[in-house]
Amino acid sequence: MRKIIAQLFISLDGVVEAPDQWHFPYFNDEMGVAVDSVLGRADTLILGRRTYDSFAGAWPEREAAGGEDAPFAKILGDARKIVVSRQQLEFTWRNSELIKGDLVEAVTALKKEPGDSAIAMSGSVSVVRQLLAAGLLDQLQLLVHPIAVRKGMRLFDEGDAPIPLKLLSSETFETGVLHLFYAPAEQAGEGTYEDAKAHLPQDER
Repeated sequence: MRKIIAQLFISLDGVVEAPDQWHFPYFNDEMGVAVDSVLGRADTLILGRRTYDSFAGAWPEREAAGGEDAPFAKILGDARKIVVSRQQLEFTWRNSELIKGDLVEAVTALKKEPGDSAIAMSGSVSVVRQLLAAGLLDQLQLLVHPIAVRKGMRLFDEGDAPIPLKLLSSETFETGVLHLFYAPAEQAGEGTYEDAKAHLPQDER
């Protein structure tokens, strides 16, 4: 079964909205490698409508311009792009299609399709939330920037059920960005202060 990896730029206070307004000062070679390891190596992308509109409004022109980012733009253009939207859309960017039917059912079927590379996601926060809640996201990569943006949409909204995650690994970039790799985890179980206080330092003086 194919894996789905979501990679998000996120601020220290959890903001994921409009990273173009605060993210670029932290983009260095290390982050370029991190982005390429997900988006640059996937043959299939799942994108929310807003993220798709942003990508489609920039990357085809960059590919056509032939600049230094044209090879990466071509990779994105060649990838199969599956767009999540309740509206019928007309696509101008090649290899783009609208997801059909229920999101969970469609993504479950997509994970069962043949293929060796992971299915990638970037941005598309509402879709990431839904796939996390449904247990369909295999890995969540957070590029945590050392800045408190203080306004904008956060990654996690309010809800009734917590979403436990386990940390697989981490990297620290020269810019102070933390690259954190998470996977779904089992519920942590119950605990109280009485359980916790046994682990506090004991003063034996």
